[in-house]
Amino acid sequence: MSCTREGIFEVLLEDAPAHFSYALEITPKSGGTIHTADPYSFPRLLSGFDAHLFSEGQHWKLYDRLGAHCEIIEGVRGCVFRVWAPNARRISVVGDFNGWDGRTHPMRKLLECGVWELFIPEVGVGAHYKFELLNTWGHVVLKSDPFAFFSQNGLQTASLVFGLDQFRWSDELWMAERRQKEWHRAPVSIYEVHLGSWRRNVEEGGRALTYRELAHTLIPYVKEMGYTHLELLPVAEHPFEGSWGYQVTGFFAPTSRHGNPDDFRYFVNVAHQEGIGIILDWVPGHFPKDMHGLAAFDGTRLYEHADPRQGEHCDWGTLIFNYGRNEVRNFLISNALFWLEEYHIDGLRVDAVASMLYLDYSRKAHEWVPNVHGGRENLEAIYFLKRFNEVCYQRFPGIMTIAEESTAWPGVSRPSYLGGLGFGFKWNMGWMHDFLKYMSRSPVHRRYHQGEITFSLLYAFHEHFMLVFSHDEVVHGKGSMLTKMPGDPWQKFANLRMLYAWMYAHPGKKLLFMGSEFGQWSEWNHNSSLDWHLLGSPMHDGLRRLVQHLNWLYQNEPALYELDDSYAGFDWIDFHDADQSVLAFQRMSAGGDVLVFVVNATPVLRANYRIGISEPGFYQEILNTDAETYGGSNKGNYGGAWAQEQPWQGKSHSLLLQLPPLAVIGFRWSRPVSELPTLEISSKETLGRPQ
Repeated sequence: MSCTREGIFEVLLEDAPAHFSYALEITPKSGGTIHTADPYSFPRLLSGFDAHLFSEGQHWKLYDRLGAHCEIIEGVRGCVFRVWAPNARRISVVGDFNGWDGRTHPMRKLLECGVWELFIPEVGVGAHYKFELLNTWGHVVLKSDPFAFFSQNGLQTASLVFGLDQFRWSDELWMAERRQKEWHRAPVSIYEVHLGSWRRNVEEGGRALTYRELAHTLIPYVKEMGYTHLELLPVAEHPFEGSWGYQVTGFFAPTSRHGNPDDFRYFVNVAHQEGIGIILDWVPGHFPKDMHGLAAFDGTRLYEHADPRQGEHCDWGTLIFNYGRNEVRNFLISNALFWLEEYHIDGLRVDAVASMLYLDYSRKAHEWVPNVHGGRENLEAIYFLKRFNEVCYQRFPGIMTIAEESTAWPGVSRPSYLGGLGFGFKWNMGWMHDFLKYMSRSPVHRRYHQGEITFSLLYAFHEHFMLVFSHDEVVHGKGSMLTKMPGDPWQKFANLRMLYAWMYAHPGKKLLFMGSEFGQWSEWNHNSSLDWHLLGSPMHDGLRRLVQHLNWLYQNEPALYELDDSYAGFDWIDFHDADQSVLAFQRMSAGGDVLVFVVNATPVLRANYRIGISEPGFYQEILNTDAETYGGSNKGNYGGAWAQEQPWQGKSHSLLLQLPPLAVIGFRWSRPVSELPTLEISSKETLGRPQ
């Protein structure tokens, strides 16, 4: 049948089935002929079961259904688009394939779940698109796809059709070994990085490196430095570079600033082949008000709370997710699972957990709404966090979830079935605050503040802690790690070397932000590269070598990681000598290994300093932050010291040591010769070789 007139027409076909295939032949005014399948000739594609799971908040692969997906339907290639917007009056798919004209492809609404759907033939990978909504207020708005796998960045905000079925992984060995990992009993040393400013291509105008370039520059550096993991500031798409990625608009799209999704997969794949785990900063606590994003998505407060006392972060100018809504929880949990499944991510560090837990977070008395019991706890967010952890660990054994939580909330890293939130680890913000406060003091005053650096051991084993010196400590006028230290330049380096060694000797996993490992003078600037030229200085490179040695020592000494969460792994030798600002303690492994550490927090060389020990034998000096190779004055104990049979500090034996200035020294205990197993040697062989 054909029609030569303009307008909208209806044709009644008698005895035709409810659904049948047909094609359109269209002659536009510009001339020519277009042959295409009619988008409205195809039946509903989202199953009732999918709709039911989404409505109850338990569709863990929601990203396989919502968004844009290239498919073959009834032999026709095209793309099926779906978006959740139950209160919109009309939604159309607009893009470079239809002139961005909302009259061309209106979508169908599935009433039982509020999802709109349309299959558009001949639309493929690379197409730019958005959703045009006539919202509940009668306003026409353009929204990016909340489930887009690829998006433009900055001022350009279109979503792009992208398939995740082409990349071929080759990290099977890593993934198999990861499933067996018990990270609480393993070394975890993390290098925190902002990909856009770690290093830049100077020859090309200072542009940021691509994911593939970073795979062959950043990953080798991380491996050479001895880190076990790389933590990335949020890579999910964000319009404003100055947010460092913490104001996300594209939760399912790695930022296109460094390449496409497969490029990012390549980066992760190379990391795994080199034995490096990848942790992502994940931001379920808030989202920006950019109008192309989630804010007032269908004209209503769909993703956020309607009440600004619950739905807005005044400090950050962002909106808070409505964790009490099934579909919103489903969106967030499926997003977490998406990164673990589709990008083989090894861990998620959850940002701003404290702001999620408390209804009165950073609010005055009249600016918040109590929970149903009259309390300040956000019960809906607590349920969400527990469910998030349960599902992630159930579906992906061997991963880790980490909470950036700065309060005394109990059981953050305790399983949810024991009343905890279920995280694997918690950032130890109290330790970080106390140690930096102590280290910023002049050594002459430290004697009056020894409690600041012993207090952490009162609660060190209440959680699975991670010790952190993160990006937050080197921005907004706080100065770099090096400039926080007191004294002249030599003392600043000595103090920082002491602080890092103290961190590695202290119970807890480790995290250090990029640039801090070689003592950058300036604060971190997201718009420029790190000051790599400083490595030409022996002091800066010496600090880097110390961090490298600490990572090596950490991974090769079980006493430093096996019993991180138990008093059985730590014992004070002496913390009373505040007058000389000296502390001594030991770390133990499950197998009986013993390491002894002594801290001298003053610039005074202390000769013939005695500490008590329990075991006889030789104590090999395995760490001295004052060593010349690190930029120190090379004072020490000539490789170690023998235990003396002189009781001291309640111990049966003691060591007589020389304590270098502003330094940490560490010793490994060796069993006495009388306790070592004997080696039988025949008369014809010596150590396995013929005479």
